Amino acid sequence: MMFKHNFKKVLSATAFAVALVVAPAANVSAATNDASSTQQSATATSQDQQASQDQAASQSSAANQSSATAVSASSSTSTSSATSTSTVKKTTKKAKKTTKKSKKKTSKKKAVKKVAKKTTKKKATKKAKKTSKKATKKTTKAATVAVTASADQSHATDQQDDAAKKAAEVAAKKAAAAKKKAAAKKKAAAKKKAAKKKAAAKKKAAKKSAEKAAKYWIAMRESSGYYTARNGSCYGRYQLLISYLGGNLSKKNQERTADRYVYGRYGSWVNAKRFWLAHNWY
Repeated sequence: MMFKHNFKKVLSATAFAVALVVAPAANVSAATNDASSTQQSATATSQDQQASQDQAASQSSAANQSSATAVSASSSTSTSSATSTSTVKKTTKKAKKTTKKSKKKTSKKKAVKKVAKKTTKKKATKKAKKTSKKATKKTTKAATVAVTASADQSHATDQQDDAAKKAAEVAAKKAAAAKKKAAAKKKAAAKKKAAKKKAAAKKKAAKKSAEKAAKYWIAMRESSGYYTARNGSCYGRYQLLISYLGGNLSKKNQERTADRYVYGRYGSWVNAKRFWLAHNWY
């Protein structure tokens, strides 16, 4: 039994080592050995039965045991070879499946990575575009605000300039109107003054004329206009007292003394005439 066990172990190890390299050849060789061993075993068994019928039971048992061992070894070798081939096939198939699965997983991972990369790239591009759009929008908005502020400032400056210009024009117009008014006022005043002066001159002329006429009227009533006329103590054109003339009987002194007397007593020749008309003397 020990021999059988050791033989199985050795045969199994050898078969496993060789099966990986020459599996088909091993299968053919094993099948041939099995057939040959079976024939030899059958022939040996029949010869032993005929030749050793008389031999001892121990020899027959030993021969039977040896024959059984050989058959068992042959069966074990055949079984081991078949098992090794099947195991190799299963292992190869499993390895292929594993490789295929691994390839699929790798391909799937690559596809996932590619999709993730594309998605990340798309997200990054989208984000960059969004950021760029926001920045452009902000810049445009800032530029618009700056332009609007500049336009408002320019408009305000223009309005201020227009207002200042209008104020200057209004001030100039007012100044011109005031100047014109002042000139008109001055002219009117000058005109009024001239008119007044003219009126005064006219009045004065009229007064002078009236005075002259009144003086002439009195002279004609008193002496008929003669400077040498005499009536008692009165003498001359205006019949003044001789004492008033102070010894000077000249025409000039008579005129001067008569004016002094009338203006001193009546204020004018006109008033003196009125008095004369009322009293027939002055």
